[in-house]
Amino acid sequence: MVEPPRGMYPARLDDKGRCKLPTSFQQYFAALREKKLFVTSLDRRTAQIYPMAVWRENEKFFDTYREDPRILRNVVFNAADLGAESEMDGQGRILFPPELRRELGIEDKPVRLFAYRGRIEVLSEQTYEERKKEAAQTPAEEVAKLEAAGLN
Repeated sequence: MVEPPRGMYPARLDDKGRCKLPTSFQQYFAALREKKLFVTSLDRRTAQIYPMAVWRENEKFFDTYREDPRILRNVVFNAADLGAESEMDGQGRILFPPELRRELGIEDKPVRLFAYRGRIEVLSEQTYEERKKEAAQTPAEEVAKLEAAGLN
């Protein structure tokens, strides 16, 4: 199994909607058996780059989820509306769908990348700053709670 990169990395979408990946992400995607990726957004705020095998697991989840059909319908709609298959090119770039770039305001802009739960999260600078501010509110209490639950 290929391990994803750790940490937060700056990147940028160019004027054609391609994101030049940092080297560690290029190595991660190059090492995957299947080269196809699914680039989308589930919440219309943050983009995700899914290895196709991980996206297929999501599709299986969608097929069996029954708890709240309205939520499921909305998330599946967002993923389809803003998503498209992609592959990393020879220069380490991934093309983002035009609808996704416009919706998230990331066309020809800097972004932040980090691996989370089998996917790569892609944050606009605005979303990154909002999340950073939120995460800085009560870090000591949050770490203490997770340590009590078993975090090393």
